[in-house]
Amino acid sequence: MKNFVEELKWRGMIHDIMPGTEEELMKGPAGAYVGIDPTGDSLHIGHLVSIMILKHFQACGHKPYALVGGATGMIGDPSMKSQERNLLDEETLSHNVNCIKSQLSRFLDFNSDAPNKAELVNNYDWMKDYTFINFTRDIGKLITVNYMMSKDSVKKRLSRDSSEGMSFTEFTYQLLQGYDFLYLYEHEGVKLQLGGADQWGNITTGTELIRRKLGGEAFALTCPLITKADGGKFGKTEKGNIWLDAERTSPYQFYQFWLNVSDADAEKYIKIFTMLDRETIEAAIAEHQEDPGQRRLQKLLAKEITIMVHGEAEYEKAISASEMLFGKGTAEALKALDEKTFLAVFDGVPTFDIERTKLPVGILDLLAVETGIFPSKGEARKMVQGNGVSFNKEKVADINAQIDESFILDGKYILVQKGKKNYYILNIK
Repeated sequence: MKNFVEELKWRGMIHDIMPGTEEELMKGPAGAYVGIDPTGDSLHIGHLVSIMILKHFQACGHKPYALVGGATGMIGDPSMKSQERNLLDEETLSHNVNCIKSQLSRFLDFNSDAPNKAELVNNYDWMKDYTFINFTRDIGKLITVNYMMSKDSVKKRLSRDSSEGMSFTEFTYQLLQGYDFLYLYEHEGVKLQLGGADQWGNITTGTELIRRKLGGEAFALTCPLITKADGGKFGKTEKGNIWLDAERTSPYQFYQFWLNVSDADAEKYIKIFTMLDRETIEAAIAEHQEDPGQRRLQKLLAKEITIMVHGEAEYEKAISASEMLFGKGTAEALKALDEKTFLAVFDGVPTFDIERTKLPVGILDLLAVETGIFPSKGEARKMVQGNGVSFNKEKVADINAQIDESFILDGKYILVQKGKKNYYILNIK
């Protein structure tokens, strides 16, 4: 068995760890879980750190549990949140849980015969029939209000404007999460809970419950929270989330995000978000530092994580799409782009609306009269004759050419390129 804690340490993936955790894991295969809040139907890269920790846990020979909070998702975790969340109904939560299951299967082995295959559990299964009276008798009496008030997530909320306050519903969240740990400890032998740094208070409430209720010993390990360039946390209520769902963030946009991270972030992220070994990563960092302008580290990071999340085929498409703006793209590659990726690649490019009834139209009229791509027909003629104008990545050098409906991509767009770097989209209405 590989040393799980040692693996996380060199990757910079440990924020807090309870004493004795490493020793416990070195005794043999163990179970650990991460809780995932199903308030949305897609995970984003803020979730990805704790999922990668589960992936490493399985790779080290241990058994990972992904706990989807079907019950706790109905309440909302107050940790690090400035306001209370909207409560979701059962139908919405059920849909979200199914979507999340599908995404998790890209990272964890749920289906093999291995003794450490991953398990997906939903706390709604053990909470739905647990009455309020029984819960308060069995669990509520074990943890004091003083203990609960000492948690940072509670103190921060209560220190804000008293008009916001904190509902009893959210105050009880740490007890419910603590009970999840107790349940999995008792029924599945899970002794370790993993999570983001903001979960330390909730996780340790669970270890305390296990100690007080069963006299057992359980452990906690948290990972750092990923921050954006402005220092903010990646979360569902923040702008600019990078989602794992291809419908929300296209594979091209996903690839571009990682490709465009800073050198310092690339060195950090390649350890956290890939399964590459230490030797490979250190060699890649050294090679990158010799010639940072080549962005080899960002390319390797973007490749590894895009393939892991979206697969090899989508990675190849993202590479092809990335080449479009730099003159390497082909007409065939352009036609292969779906509409969402096409618009993402050419985001911000000047756009002209053209009535479909105006087609076919002479190339010079289109370039200089119907649009403002050229200020005059004379300039347009010169550029076309000089082989400097392309339609959909194919040169058009005939000044008498007619642009008709056969040029339209996706039923509504024509891409015009003037010179090497100037692009225009014709939006056919």
